[in-house]
Amino acid sequence: MKKEMKPIQLAIMGAGTVGGGVYKLLQMRKDDMYLRAGTDIEIKKILVKSISETRKDVDASLLTENFEDIVNDESIQIVVEVMGGIEPARTFILRCLNAGKSVVTANKDLIAVHGRELLDAAEANHVDFLFEASCAGGIPIIRPLKECLVGNDITEIMGIVNGTTNYILTKMDQENMEFDEALAKATELGYAEADPTADVEGLDAGRKMAIMGSIGFHSRITFDDVYTEGITRITSKDIKYAKDMDCVIKLLGIARHTESGVEVRVHPTLIRKDHPLASVNDVFNAVFVHGDAVDDTMFYGRGAGELPTASAVVGDVIEVARNIIYGCLSRVGCSCYKELPIKGIGDIESKYFVRMIVSDCAGVLGNVASILGNNHVSIEQIIQRPAGDGMAEIVAITDVVQEKNFKAAIQTLSDMSFVQEISSMIRVYA
Repeated sequence: MKKEMKPIQLAIMGAGTVGGGVYKLLQMRKDDMYLRAGTDIEIKKILVKSISETRKDVDASLLTENFEDIVNDESIQIVVEVMGGIEPARTFILRCLNAGKSVVTANKDLIAVHGRELLDAAEANHVDFLFEASCAGGIPIIRPLKECLVGNDITEIMGIVNGTTNYILTKMDQENMEFDEALAKATELGYAEADPTADVEGLDAGRKMAIMGSIGFHSRITFDDVYTEGITRITSKDIKYAKDMDCVIKLLGIARHTESGVEVRVHPTLIRKDHPLASVNDVFNAVFVHGDAVDDTMFYGRGAGELPTASAVVGDVIEVARNIIYGCLSRVGCSCYKELPIKGIGDIESKYFVRMIVSDCAGVLGNVASILGNNHVSIEQIIQRPAGDGMAEIVAITDVVQEKNFKAAIQTLSDMSFVQEISSMIRVYA
């Protein structure tokens, strides 16, 4: 039986892009929220840095600069945190959980580092802590991993989970732009932040992979466990050679559960043109999940933005509201009951794309092949083209090899007098 039918009071902490989107979407659904959630949901407070700042279409009477107005208000049962960052978000969320309030958040930075602490606090206080919006904007992936696919042993989660870098690589691929030009276009259109470091260096994607890997493999993975490498060194020449080899370059997040442990990494990757992720372009995201029962599934859509992210937040809010009505809060909590070893990047196995400038003379290609072979690296595909001034460009894709063996071979090659430079090294999805 339902415990109550009176409206549930909600507070929003943060009124930026996502906070504004949450407010807007809750207003859009106001007339039929009772039918969707089982009760009306009313916004009581919105925490902001400055009340004096003009906010279009937001009821100014709801605004407060004082967090105590939220945590000490016993009528507020759900708190939405969309402030971002680690502090004060962590402190505010913990205080809300300890005060018996359920929390919905989109804060990937916080969850990737302090997820266990927050989930434990929610369980201890018998409230919900939900974070569907933290990983792929409007794309449902957290709940599918925690609930819909929980009957599977999941062995791989991989995908494109950062729209900014996907837009940049799409422009480089389709319009022959260099990285700096494509980044400038992304910034002009509002896809890239003024400081794009978190996106272009793979940090944003790394946090999302830590969260999804933890849930999918039932073992705690933090951001520090994730190897991250960005796209700043990718050139139009790399993209052209990838095309010649029937591939495209994407910034992929890859999490795998292997017999020797878990590997979680983010880096530029060559994937075959016939792979479903190869056609995911512009700011779109997609997550590919492999389970032993379900086989392959793919989740696709907009991974960021005001309303797509608000869609995930409001979905969580409605879930919490239903749980409150039926008295079943803290129904699905932390799913990390294993302690799996985390593999270092040197222990992973992959194919590799390597591009180098060498002396254009007899025997060089043979010497390159010999050095690779001495380090247990075999070649699957190779191209050699003149580079001018007595030099040649060699581009190769290797067979699957352990990373530390490949790196040892590259180090030896870089010390050879006939090698002018190692221009690029990019992993190939296999």
